Amino acid sequence: MSQATWTISELAREFDVTPRTIRFYEDQGIVSPSRAGRNRVYASRDRARLKLALRGRRLGLQLAEIVTLIDLYDRHHGSTTAQLQHYADVLDSHRQKLEQQRCDLDETLKEIRRQQADCQALLRDRRNGASASTQSSQAASDQPLT
Repeated sequence: MSQATWTISELAREFDVTPRTIRFYEDQGIVSPSRAGRNRVYASRDRARLKLALRGRRLGLQLAEIVTLIDLYDRHHGSTTAQLQHYADVLDSHRQKLEQQRCDLDETLKEIRRQQADCQALLRDRRNGASASTQSSQAASDQPLT
């Protein structure tokens, strides 16, 4: 049996978010609970919109993209070809951005590894040079003065 309404605390527990997160989505117009005195009362529509918003956030979508997708869903009350195509386009664009970021991160990590290797080699050279210098100083001090 499906519950007809939820409190902010119930939704926060269900989706493992803070009430503040839900209030943020309310401020953005994603959810619009009714009021029972001072308490917010969320209907099934609010719960579905919150679920979609949190899914979009997990995917790393921008708030504007999330709102557009939710509004499309709301207008068509389910999946239409246009809605699915738009969602597929948004996901494709987002995937391409993430793949580019991954390539950029891989290049940055390679450069960091090269710099670390260079730094370690310089440190080894200096330690070896200091050891050689110390050894020749000790050898010289072992020589009798004439």
